Amino acid sequence: MKGVVFNILEEMVLEKGGMEAWNEILAQSSDASGIYTSAISYPDSELFALVGGVAEYLDLPVQEVVKGFGEYMFGKLSRRYPMFMEDSPDLFTFLESIDGVIHVEVNKLYENPSLPRIQCTRTDDKLIMNYRSERKLCMLAEGLTFGAAKYYATPITITHSQCMHDGADHCVLEVQYIDA
Repeated sequence: MKGVVFNILEEMVLEKGGMEAWNEILAQSSDASGIYTSAISYPDSELFALVGGVAEYLDLPVQEVVKGFGEYMFGKLSRRYPMFMEDSPDLFTFLESIDGVIHVEVNKLYENPSLPRIQCTRTDDKLIMNYRSERKLCMLAEGLTFGAAKYYATPITITHSQCMHDGADHCVLEVQYIDA
C-alpha cells in the first residue's frame, strides 16, 4: 500500500482525535512504524494493523472504520489531485472513469500501486460497479464512492449485493441516486 494512504489515515486520526489518539494507536499496532513517505510502498499488513487500532480505539467494527476512512480519503485525494474530477461533470461519469482514466494515471505516478479493477455498467438511475481486488477492500471502495457523492453534491444509496467476503469472486456495488 502506498504511503499516501497511511498519510491520509494519520491526518484523519489527528483531525478527529489528536496526537494522543494517533500515538496510542501506534503504540497498540506493533507492525506500524508511524513514519510514511507518500510514494513508497508499505506492507498491507501495516495498514490493516493501523485500521484495526483505529477501530479498537473508537470501539467500532473494522468495516465501518474502513468505509469512513474511504469517505474521508476521497476528500483529501480530490484536493491533492483535482485534475481527476475536471473532466467528469457528474458522479456516474466520474465513477466510470476510475479504471480507464484515474487508475491509468495513478500507475504513471506510482510504481506498482496494486490497484483494484472496477468495471461499471450504467442504467438510467443506477450504476453497477464490479469490484475486484486481492485486498478485498470493498468497504473502502464504498466509502470512496460516498466521498465522491459528497464532492458532486449527489445523494446516493449503495447496495452491496455480492461480496468477496461472502465467497464471491468479486463485489457488486449498486450505486443509485436518491431523489431529493
